[in-house]
Amino acid sequence: MTSNDIRRSFLEFFKTNGHRVVASSPLVPADDPTLLFTNAGMNQFKDVFLGREKREYTRAATSQKVMRVSGKHNDLDNVGPSLRHHTFFEMLGNFSFGDYFKKEAIEFAWTLLTDVWKMPKDRLVVSIFKGDDRIPRDAEAYDIWRKYVPSDRILELGADDNFWQMGDTGPCGRCSEIYYVRGTGADPEIEIWNNVFMEFERSADGTLTPLPAPSIDTGMGLERITSVMQKKDSNYDTDLFQPLLARIGELSGKTYGKDAVVDVSMRVVADHSRSTTFLIADGVTPSNEWRGYVLRKIMRRAMRHGKHLGMTSPFLYELVDVLGREMGGAYPEIRSNRDTIEKTILAEEKRFDAVLTEGLPRLEAEIAKAIEDKSLTLSGEAAFRLYDTFGMPYDFIEDTAATRGASVDKAAFDRAMDVQRSTARAQSAFTSGKKVDEFTIGDDPGLRGLGDRFEGYSSTRLSGVPVVAIFNEARQPVESLPEGARGFVALARTPFYLEAGGQVSDSGRIISEAGGAEAVVDGLVRVGAGLPRGHRVHVTRGALRVRDIVTAEVDGQVRDATRRNHTATHLLHAALRQVLGSHVKQAGSLVAPDRLRFDFVHFQPVTNDERDRIERIVNQEILKNTTVTTEVRSTEEAIAAGAMALFGEKYGDQVRVVSVPGFSMELCGGTHVAATGDIGLFVIVAESGVAAGVRRIEALTGMGALAWAQNQRASLHGIIDALNVGGGQAVEAVEKLHAETKRLTREVSQLKTKLAMGGGGSVEGPGDDAVDVAGVKLARRKVEDLDKDALRGLADSLKAKIKSGVVVLASTSNGKVQIVVAVTPDLTGRVKAGQVVKEIAPIVGGGGGGRPDFAEAGGKLPEKVDEMLEASRSVVEKLLK
Repeated sequence: MTSNDIRRSFLEFFKTNGHRVVASSPLVPADDPTLLFTNAGMNQFKDVFLGREKREYTRAATSQKVMRVSGKHNDLDNVGPSLRHHTFFEMLGNFSFGDYFKKEAIEFAWTLLTDVWKMPKDRLVVSIFKGDDRIPRDAEAYDIWRKYVPSDRILELGADDNFWQMGDTGPCGRCSEIYYVRGTGADPEIEIWNNVFMEFERSADGTLTPLPAPSIDTGMGLERITSVMQKKDSNYDTDLFQPLLARIGELSGKTYGKDAVVDVSMRVVADHSRSTTFLIADGVTPSNEWRGYVLRKIMRRAMRHGKHLGMTSPFLYELVDVLGREMGGAYPEIRSNRDTIEKTILAEEKRFDAVLTEGLPRLEAEIAKAIEDKSLTLSGEAAFRLYDTFGMPYDFIEDTAATRGASVDKAAFDRAMDVQRSTARAQSAFTSGKKVDEFTIGDDPGLRGLGDRFEGYSSTRLSGVPVVAIFNEARQPVESLPEGARGFVALARTPFYLEAGGQVSDSGRIISEAGGAEAVVDGLVRVGAGLPRGHRVHVTRGALRVRDIVTAEVDGQVRDATRRNHTATHLLHAALRQVLGSHVKQAGSLVAPDRLRFDFVHFQPVTNDERDRIERIVNQEILKNTTVTTEVRSTEEAIAAGAMALFGEKYGDQVRVVSVPGFSMELCGGTHVAATGDIGLFVIVAESGVAAGVRRIEALTGMGALAWAQNQRASLHGIIDALNVGGGQAVEAVEKLHAETKRLTREVSQLKTKLAMGGGGSVEGPGDDAVDVAGVKLARRKVEDLDKDALRGLADSLKAKIKSGVVVLASTSNGKVQIVVAVTPDLTGRVKAGQVVKEIAPIVGGGGGGRPDFAEAGGKLPEKVDEMLEASRSVVEKLLK
């Protein structure tokens, strides 16, 4: 069976046994800040297991995309040397949400393996939880397994092997693993399937609470089961990797399986190309932060190993086509996003080449220093600086040093890395236990049973609405909020939109229908999954109480302005794809009443001409006054019909589809105008880059756009009046003024330099410009109000004057100090300008650096300039000795 056959057979087996086949969720978890990437098949069902979310099915089966590159699930360093570890892989799984339990789960597993896939029964070994001082032995699972295998093939293992939990908190339970006995090779016994019996929820203090209904969560790695089914010792010998390895061989001129060192690099490239492709397809772009940082690290590790294989040109992007051909049937997003993926990878490959161009000379200089001082050891601090500042992978640093007979202080590098990780952890969203912004909701069955009823699509005002819960500012439940108090109010139903999909929350008011109380609503928050939303309120009159009947009223003007901007983002998205190409995908947005911001995948600035065309297309659609339609459809049907699914959004089985017929169709839960003409004027006010391969457009609609246009007109008229020219001559007049200003500035700078060269202000007086320091001339000057260019020019003039020696200059202006150190070429082997500046700059409260022949620094203590210039003499003398 091929890997595609195995995946298809698995899903078909469970479909025929009453399971809903659910599409893989993205690698970026939605609404779960505790996870960097999706790392298990059950991630998308977490709230279902906890009873916080209900679905129309109680059995499911998936082939889930999984990344394991962080926390306890971090396989990155093993990829390459290992024949079985991966950063990206597919997890086949079947799930029961309070439907069947251990008996059926075990029977399904055994039937699929032995009856459908015909695996030899005598090669299968299973394990159960043996029990400990808190959780009893899983006698039930043991008794069920005895129907299928003899007792000597039932292992009883501890919590490390047979108790599963997603994290420090959350769903967990005893589990039963299935092993296949190869009998040969490095791994004679290999785990192929884990059946988790979800029985508990673990709280922050370790307490295990029984789940509302026992459930099943299983996981079987496709790569591993494919190697077993295809009788391969290595996952990389299966059809999941062989096409990739063949293409890598074509690009590099190497053959997989001939050289152990070459094989490691080819495995790294093959694995990491899969991670790279699927992460970018799910909306992640390379960056220096968060998920983008991990992607960049994976990509650069692949590129480094590509260089080991002799590839000097970009190559990683060429592997996307192979993956689209081999895996695009199961994961169509890598075919539909192929252009974006390839362009993103190619841009990052070129960027890495630039990193090497910039960082390699610095690495070579550090290695030369280690050779010169005979330590032959590159300091860990220097290695970390190259890694952190210039993006050079540690392995690349280590390899390059080794070619020169040097090594790297790995322990010091690791210490520097640990400091950075500790800082990052302190600043990240990862926390353990209860978050400070959680609501205390107790076990109120009335609140838990209501659900989140949003009725704001059809109305912005609802009457006769019960108050079901009130929380104070500390998010603790209270019976009432008195006049002047702030807190949160939960309603049985609401017209107020809760921030999602980039659209900000509504504002408005809540009015008691009997008691006369009134509160201003200035935002909304999520109280908990499956619970009514919390209205953030300030009580302005009377007191709001639980069980009050109220009228909830959204601010109509603010909602209308927000709707205009939201529909405009849909028109903008479609226009961007028309003008820039189908690779454009949304990478983030903000929809507020006063403006809209739209981030999108694109690899170069939008030109003025493109911007005009985009703006024109959007306004043409507005003038058509097309009716905006909304309908609820199945997610699968909507996407098949061409609806755009947006990065970072969590979609259920049913989705809301918002369409401007003939122009735009997107999955969207936001609020929109009735017809495009309601938007009014649309103007783009800014375009910029926010990350590698991500651009941002900011725009205005309606009266905001009109106000902006009128302000622009007023500014233009003011400029024309000030220049005293006609409108058509304004640009030419400004250009002339700009050129004249540059000319005058240059003349002033030249005059200041000539004045400084005249000897005024010399520390040594008007006589000789230089002093002798151990046989070397040292020229020092303190000047005023010279900019950087003038200071550099003065340094060059003084170097020419003394012919051989060192120049130290300090310019003071507006309470700041600018320092320049220059060394003539014949002396850079003895005195380095960068070293001089590092030692003298702290005297004036500054710092800096530079090349051996030229260095600059800044400072903030002009009163200490004379002291610094005097100290330069001893510094130069010390370096000469």
